[in-house]
Amino acid sequence: MKLMVTGGAGFIGSAMVRHILNSSADTVINVDKLTYAGNQESIPTELHSSRYIFEQVDICDASELKRVFNQYQPDAVMHLAAESHVDRSIDGPGEFIQTNVVGTYTLLEATREYWSGLDNLKKQSFIFHHISTDEVYGDLPHPNELPAGSELPLFTEQTPYAPSSPYSASKASSDHLVRAWQRTYGLPTVITNCSNNYGPYHFPEKLVPHIILNALAGKSLPVYGDGSQIRDWLYVEDHARALVTVVKSGKVGETYNIGGHNEKRNLEVVETICDLLDELAPNKPDGVARYRDLITFVTDRPGHDARYAIDADKIQQELNWAPQESFESGIRKTVEWYLGNQDWWQRVMSGAYKLDRLGA
Repeated sequence: MKLMVTGGAGFIGSAMVRHILNSSADTVINVDKLTYAGNQESIPTELHSSRYIFEQVDICDASELKRVFNQYQPDAVMHLAAESHVDRSIDGPGEFIQTNVVGTYTLLEATREYWSGLDNLKKQSFIFHHISTDEVYGDLPHPNELPAGSELPLFTEQTPYAPSSPYSASKASSDHLVRAWQRTYGLPTVITNCSNNYGPYHFPEKLVPHIILNALAGKSLPVYGDGSQIRDWLYVEDHARALVTVVKSGKVGETYNIGGHNEKRNLEVVETICDLLDELAPNKPDGVARYRDLITFVTDRPGHDARYAIDADKIQQELNWAPQESFESGIRKTVEWYLGNQDWWQRVMSGAYKLDRLGA
């Protein structure tokens, strides 16, 4: 099977590419613009072969997309290319509209043209898999807002969309476009919405790597507000398995929520990382007795969602997928990876990114 993966040099995309190359005989055509968050080193050279093709292409470039489709004749598209950081979307929403909305539209049209020209057998087996986020649903009531003992609601595939940030609004827009192209033009599509990912090769602007690297440098560990915001945490390699399962076995026109069953307060995540670093990196920076001492509460993010939590029953029951990592096992693997792969993140850090706050 030939899989065209957009955004395959990003965090989730590269995890999926690594999983495909390690666990199947499939060919990957990695289409990535290589923005600040794209890194070809996230696909180790030992995985490079005739089954791995890289094309540096912007999904907003219709002519280049047409060339890639015609040249490689993929059997499926897995669309992950997106601007993804909420703070950056607050500072500059225009890039998010361009890539996530206009880029998705451009890719859908290029895909539709290619798919329309396939013979009937290939047309029937083709699928466009759009990878999205649980943030399109807005947020859920926080336990502090509910009577004691109340059952906590979860995001399901039927939850109405109510995005809060420019980022989540742009992803909601792209989800709607994909559904419209399926209903109006018959393009065979499937959508997945995932919870917060973490794991190896994560760009340092996101919470988990940001905390790890700031702690190792002896810098403050910023926690928005009081740190009570709740997220469902999904180990990225579990997510990669789910995505491949969906593209190969998912039903056209369906949506599947992918979650890790790991609801944690942001402060709890930060404290867990600190405790692991106390154990795994005991040689602390000067003046630091324990890593928790670096935690600093800062002004909350504008429009910060209170709680996300995924109901992943559908993908578990229909496609037999379930996460293999608990938060405790996954976060330990993640911290160990960053401690053991300093060359990777030091090269990333040597660029323009400096672990500063965005979206204030």
